[in-house]
Amino acid sequence: MNLESQKVTVEKSAQYLFEALSQVSNYETLMPDTIAKFEVLDADSFIFGLKGMPEIKLRMKDKIPTSKVVLGAASDKLPFTLTAAIYSLSDNASEVQLFFEGEFNAMMAMMVKGPISKFIETLAANMHKL
Repeated sequence: MNLESQKVTVEKSAQYLFEALSQVSNYETLMPDTIAKFEVLDADSFIFGLKGMPEIKLRMKDKIPTSKVVLGAASDKLPFTLTAAIYSLSDNASEVQLFFEGEFNAMMAMMVKGPISKFIETLAANMHKL
């Protein structure tokens, strides 16, 4: 299952956004209002929970300076990645788009597609808070 957010323009440089998204503690700022738990586990991982949903542990998987930050599920039970693609527009403006890629069976994909789509749209919409 592949989902993507809208591209959002942020009045920050690509370098700034890359550095902010490379620090897992900053993801709390991007979370929706329905967040029930957010805890940094170490420099590369955090766990979060939204009301009515199971907790999810994410770990930093890959970073390409100023253009991409990839988070992935820490568990192999539901393997997925969440990629933030950063596009520089000028010295102080960038576009960010989030991509979700997961391997789910058809039933699970049907159940999680709506909530995950809404979640990544919220994360993207909150990028200006970084």
